[in-house]
Parts: sequence; C-alpha cells; structure tokens
Amino acid sequence: MDILQALVLGLVEGITEFLPISSTGHLIIASQWLGMDQNAENKAFEVIIQLAAILAVTANYADKFTFRHVKLWKKVILAFIPVGAVGFLFSKQIKALFSPEIVAIMFIVGGIVFLIVERFYKEERATVTDVENLSYKQALWIGIAQVFALIPGTSRAGSTIIGAMLVGLSRKASAEFSFLLALPVMLAASGYDLLKHYHEFAGESFMPLIVGFIVAFISSYVVMKLFIRFLAHFTFVAFGIYRILFGALLLLVM
Repeated sequence: MDILQALVLGLVEGITEFLPISSTGHLIIASQWLGMDQNAENKAFEVIIQLAAILAVTANYADKFTFRHVKLWKKVILAFIPVGAVGFLFSKQIKALFSPEIVAIMFIVGGIVFLIVERFYKEERATVTDVENLSYKQALWIGIAQVFALIPGTSRAGSTIIGAMLVGLSRKASAEFSFLLALPVMLAASGYDLLKHYHEFAGESFMPLIVGFIVAFISSYVVMKLFIRFLAHFTFVAFGIYRILFGALLLLVM
C-alpha cells in the first residue's frame, strides 16, 4: 500500500463511518478503484483506520466521559447487546451474506426506508431532543434496529438513526446516540480483528499507516460536527436519494 492509497482510504473511512451510507460498502468500492486486493494486510489497515474513527468520537464527546453520564453509558451498553449477541452467534452466516450484489441491494433498500420514514416523521413530535433523556426501553429498541446493520451495505449509522427516529428521538439526538453507540460496536469489531490479524501488522509499511490513521481521525472528527449542523436545517432525504443512486450504480457496473 502506498501513501496515496492510504490517504484515499483514510478519507473514505472518515467521511462515511458516521453517515448513514455504509462505510464498508464505500471502502470496498474505493479499494477496487485503487486496484487493491482484500488481503490480510489491507484488512489490517482498515482495522487501524477504524480505531482512528473511534478516537474521533471520544474527542468530539469528551465531556460525556465522566461519572455524571453513567446512566447514558448504561443505555449505550444496553443498545450494544443485541448486535453483539447476534454478531457473535451468527458470524459465519453473516460473512456468507457478503457480496457486491447484496451490498448494492441494501444500499437501495436503506435509501427507500429513509425516504419512507422522512415522509411521515415529524420533528416537532420528537419526545427526546437530548441523548441524556432517552429511556432504557428506547435504547433497547435502537439496539434491536442496529442488528440490521449486520447485513452488508445496510449501514450501522443508518439503522441506528432510523431506529432512534422511530422511537421518538429528534434527528440530532438520533445522530448523536448513533455516534456514541459506535464506540462499543467498533471497539468489539476492531478488537476481534486485531486478535485475528495481529501478525499482519508487523508487515505493514509504517508511513502509510500513519497517513491513513491521521486522515481518518481528522475527517471523522470534522464530519461528525458538520453532520450535526446539517441536521439543524435539513432532513435525511438527501442521504436516502444518494443511497438509491449509489446502489443502482453498483448494480450497473458489477
């Protein structure tokens, strides 16, 4: 892997990880465009840039990491349990679903779901506008919605945001809870991959790793802030349309 490839992949990871458009799907496309194989070395690189995205969450929400917010983190952990359990029990079946066709189809399905939800969603009826105030029941339902993200191309951010909106959270609160919920999910996934591919890291070129890590961290940090500002004025309709168009394009070029 050269520095340009590392820069592009770091940027793709940072931009797409916390938006409802599936970072996995975009990384696959970017890797193919760059002429890169999905070998163990490149998978190890993706683990590292995902860790950068995790650090971006902690940097953006550093004020949440105090004892005053213990209740919030209990709800985050509760929401993590469904996807953690299903992912662990059915890991082989989930990996069997991984194909370009399924990724493309789920892009389109997810886009349609966003358009339908936005058609009937009323921001003024949201019962929770601050993530601190959501209930344990709401957190659990969001966690159940996140299970759909195990289907490649669905988007972890997309499924959690939709789940949050459906149980009464505002768009902003939905996005912020999705950011926080990314921490245990990504730590578990990255931790598993680190244990599985730890021997590959010794062979990684040091400079591309540094470049990819820094770019992924900075872009993730900036995108989260811009995303929250975007939601103060706009809906998720644009993301729904993008998903449908991107999924259709994937089906055409496959």
